[in-house]
Parts: sequence; C-alpha cells; structure tokens
Amino acid sequence: MDAYDEDSHNRRGPDGSKGARLPESGPDGHEPPGTDGEGSGPSVMDAVSDESPADDMRGSPAGGAEGTEPSAESGDANEPSAMGTHADEQPAGDTGPAAGGAEAAVAPPAPPRTGVAALSPRYQVGAAVALAAVAVAACVHLGMVFLSLAPANTVTKQHGKAIEEWVYPEFEQNWKLFAPNPLQQNIAVQVRAEVRTKDGDLRTTGWRDLSARDGAAIDGNLLPSHTQQNELRRAWDFLAATHGTDNRPVGLRGALSETYMRRIVTMRLHREDAIGRQGVVQRVQVRSRTTNVQPPVWSRERFSSKPVYRVLPWWTVTDDEAAGGVA
Repeated sequence: MDAYDEDSHNRRGPDGSKGARLPESGPDGHEPPGTDGEGSGPSVMDAVSDESPADDMRGSPAGGAEGTEPSAESGDANEPSAMGTHADEQPAGDTGPAAGGAEAAVAPPAPPRTGVAALSPRYQVGAAVALAAVAVAACVHLGMVFLSLAPANTVTKQHGKAIEEWVYPEFEQNWKLFAPNPLQQNIAVQVRAEVRTKDGDLRTTGWRDLSARDGAAIDGNLLPSHTQQNELRRAWDFLAATHGTDNRPVGLRGALSETYMRRIVTMRLHREDAIGRQGVVQRVQVRSRTTNVQPPVWSRERFSSKPVYRVLPWWTVTDDEAAGGVA
C-alpha cells in the first residue's frame, strides 16, 4: 500500500471525499513546494484553507450528519437572530426615556371643580337663571332711580306714577349735599305712645329721642348701618315734604309717608322693649326738634339756639303694628 493511501489524519472535503495527505514541512519549517514540480503553485493546504468557514459549519450545528438544515434556534451565524430583532424593536408610541419595562409617568389628576362649576347641570341652569334675574332687577332699580332724579322727559311723563311707587319712600334721593345752601340744622325725631295697660287703663309715655339713639350707635362705629344713619332721617324728610303747614298729608305720597313713619317709630318702640312691659300701643305721636348749627367763632353770624318743635297729630296704630309687625 502506498503511503499516500493511509487514511489517518486526513481532512474531508466539502463533498465528503477524503483529501490528499498533507506533506510534511521541510527542515527550515516551511512547507515544500507542490508535487507538480512547480515551486510557486498552491498547496493542498491552501486549497483547503480557501474554503469558507460558513460552508464547513452548514453540515451540522453540533457536528451532526452532513447535509442537514440548520435549526431555527441556531440560525446562521452571519444573520441576526429573531430574538435580537424583536429585542431591538420598541413600541411605536413609546418615546419616553424609560426602556426595558419602566412604568410611564402618570399625569396628575385634574383639580376638583369649585363654585358653580361643581354643581350638577340642573343646578347650574338654576344658578344662571337666578344671576340673570338679579342682574335684571339691579338694572331696573338703577333705571328707576335715575328717572326719578332726571329732569322731566317723555318717560317720566308717561310712567311717572310707576317710578314714584318704585322709588318712594325707601330709595328716595336728593341733591341737598350739593345744594348752594346746604342744610344747616340739626333735626331730631322724637316719639311718644299711648299704651293700654293690662289693667285696661290708658297711659302716655314720655318723649323718646330716636335720633339721639341712632347718633349714639354711630359714634365710634367704623361701619354703621344704613338704618342707623339714614332710615329715620329720610323718613322725616319725606314726611315734611309731603305735608302742609297744618301737618295734613298732601296727595297720595303724603299718606304713604305718614304710614311709613308710623311703622318705623312703632317698630323702634318694640325693638327697645319700651312698651312691651307696659301694655299694648294704641296710638303714637311724632314731633321734630330743630336746632340751628352754630357758626364758627370767627364768623359774625348770629343764630338762635332755641329749639323749634313741630308736633304731628296722634296716629292710630293697627293691630299688626301694635304687635311689632307691619300690615
């Protein structure tokens, strides 16, 4: 048997055939030239080395039988695996910095609604209607007051009675503060009552200065009420302007001013509990005490300091007014 026929340590080719035996290296460690007599020809080792490593690995993933296809798990070494492909992909809408399972930041909850917005739709409609009604009433009131102070015009001539009924007596306005000759008198409103006692007798109380009580409540009060400042004073001005010199009412407004004043003084008496312990009020009488404001010391003007009284007749009190209410 020829030495080249030995089948030891010979590598197999890609097609399964046995390759030629590799020649031994020369004394100097280099491979001897090819056997075909050409010193520069390629050797068998070169031919084997030129084979692609990938072709040699296709036979079997773990040195198995030749010609079998690679499994899905192993795949080709030069191609990316399916797992790597899916790992590199990210969701289309995920642009946040957290990758690999980090939870996305949760948006803060909306603040709770307050005011009218917190109500249900039905109550919102009710609130809107109420606000609209208040706005309309305010506009009507301002218009009525303006027309009562404006010079005579077509509207006041046609609707003068309706304007007076709306404005007088509670909302009456005047220009006394800006008059050429402002008011220079102090007017105090006083009242006394005729009371039927529990024994059936009639008793007349003394005069009570209601204006002085209002003045005492205003002194030192940073925010005095409108009632303490203007109610009694304006009621007297209204009555004096609608009554003649004989203290009798003139027209319908005169009767209205008289009723208004009677109710005010009666409620004041009940509020102060001046007559509750004595009996039931039958009649009341009102008077004014007018004194002139003294001029400054450097003025040469001279005024009388003697008070002037204006006494009105007795007014019969209704049952509702006698009980502290109004009819």
